Amino acid sequence: MALLPFHKMSSGSVRVTRIQLLLYCAVLALIIYVLRSQKGTSLRLHSEDRQASGVMEDQAVALQKQTTPWGAPIVWGDSHKSALRRKEFAHQGIRTGLVVLVVGTYARFARRFLSSAEMHFLPRQAVTYYILADNPRSLDPPIKLGPGRLMKVLPVTELPGWKRLAYRRMSLISEAIKQTISKDVEFLFCADVDQEFVAPVGEEIFGDLVATLHPELYEMPRSSFPYEAEEDSAAYVRDNEGDLYYTSEFYGGSVSEMFRLVRACAVLLLQDQANGVTARGLEESYLNRYLIHRRPTRVLSPEYNWWSSGLAVDVTVQRIISLGRQCAAFSEQKREQFNC
Repeated sequence: MALLPFHKMSSGSVRVTRIQLLLYCAVLALIIYVLRSQKGTSLRLHSEDRQASGVMEDQAVALQKQTTPWGAPIVWGDSHKSALRRKEFAHQGIRTGLVVLVVGTYARFARRFLSSAEMHFLPRQAVTYYILADNPRSLDPPIKLGPGRLMKVLPVTELPGWKRLAYRRMSLISEAIKQTISKDVEFLFCADVDQEFVAPVGEEIFGDLVATLHPELYEMPRSSFPYEAEEDSAAYVRDNEGDLYYTSEFYGGSVSEMFRLVRACAVLLLQDQANGVTARGLEESYLNRYLIHRRPTRVLSPEYNWWSSGLAVDVTVQRIISLGRQCAAFSEQKREQFNC
């Protein structure tokens, strides 16, 4: 059947009436409109598919930034995964240790450190502070501790000078774990006393072996990492080794893993000391050497050790501030202003 009826003239030619012509044009316009609409819809759907794919790709990239190259999680305190981990451990009754060395002039930081830890460090958990002190009286009067919080002062021999302190701390912690700490707690974290907790540090940090990313070297190329370059040092790192660079100001894990770490680093330190070698990063060099051999199972973001400098990465939340390194980044005038 014809789409439009035509009138045939007597001469045999076809005559189209005005009404028929108008109808024909209207139908043609409708067909063109439908075809264009389908094409537009197809293009729009294709564009939306690409946008959705782009969102998925962006999410995938973001997810990759939440893990290390070997699959260990990188912890950001406000992430959904951290919230789930806090919920998981909230009511398990885990006792955790926090060990710090308080010797010489570093005693002036102790009260600030402990007061801030009482407010922000694992506030819902039982915590024991292990204070390795050369002068226990420097902690008087003792700060008031909350329920389930304890403090144990472990006397150590006076350690004058920063370098001697750096060489001895791993050995001292190793001995403290063996003699006392291993009997008390399940997890142990080691911190420099010249720091301050300024935001919650919760159960998201729990892991078998936990290290913290250095804030000035976060997402920097491996070539910029200050690994030990002296081949005679026990902390020496070859050019083809190393993934990330960690700070020595906050690290931890299960008591058994922490004992392995500090004992191994203490041995490396003593080897260099016997050979008259000093690693460029002192204790931090040996820690990074160890963590190449035994990679951490959980990596804390720079939120957990941060200070303001021209190199430090911007973070949304600062959780632990390094007062010592912050002072080192200040000008001489500003150091006096902040009583560094």
